[in-house]
Amino acid sequence: MTLSSDQELDPTTALSPVPGVDARRPPVRGLLRFCYGPMDCGKSTLALQIDHNHARQGRRGLLLVRHDRSGTPQITSRIGITRRALEVGAGTDLRQVVRQQWVAGRHVDYLVVDEAQFLSPAQVEQLAELADEVRIDVYCFGIATDFQSHLFPGARRLFELADELQPVQVDVLCWCGAPGRFNARVRDGEVLREGDTVVVADTVETPVSSRAQSEVATLRYQVLCRRHFRLGDLGPGAGQRGQLRLT
Repeated sequence: MTLSSDQELDPTTALSPVPGVDARRPPVRGLLRFCYGPMDCGKSTLALQIDHNHARQGRRGLLLVRHDRSGTPQITSRIGITRRALEVGAGTDLRQVVRQQWVAGRHVDYLVVDEAQFLSPAQVEQLAELADEVRIDVYCFGIATDFQSHLFPGARRLFELADELQPVQVDVLCWCGAPGRFNARVRDGEVLREGDTVVVADTVETPVSSRAQSEVATLRYQVLCRRHFRLGDLGPGAGQRGQLRLT
């Protein structure tokens, strides 16, 4: 059969009733994102803003948290914004959390996970599975390193698995003016190098054995640059505890 010149120029003659399959095109799936940074850079504020933006577009999400600074199941920002959230326990299977929402008739489009550094590596892998297999968008927010400058296990697994890694862009400065990267744990003007990795709540008052029983030492955190973190130098105003006392 010979085509006329008009038929040769007609693009509809190339259409087939069976659409072609492009094997190179990736399957539709959700994305696993990790936004990280030191204290006071606005991670929780950004988490709540993302939830707000998605909800305005009619998407349904879940807010999850592990060890919020308030010690309660909620996401709290230092600028005063607070939202209730589901607390993730050490043994929580995040896939089951989503399935329970389905059983209750609630669709889930996305997850917002705050304090994600406290997740176990297995829980991070569950989030990756939800993104890949269930096409849920997952937004994780947290600190990368602990007070000893070591990666949290959950943060390490997120660095390994996340589709997108995004440092939060709000600058947090050391007392010297250099970018602050390390969360120093401080007691009585001294940077601590040993202790439990997880301390819930912003300040923890602990008895000091060498003092009277009525006296306590206040545990706090201060963001430092690498040099002053290594040196344990809290700056000339360290005795005032003014800049980054977590209250």
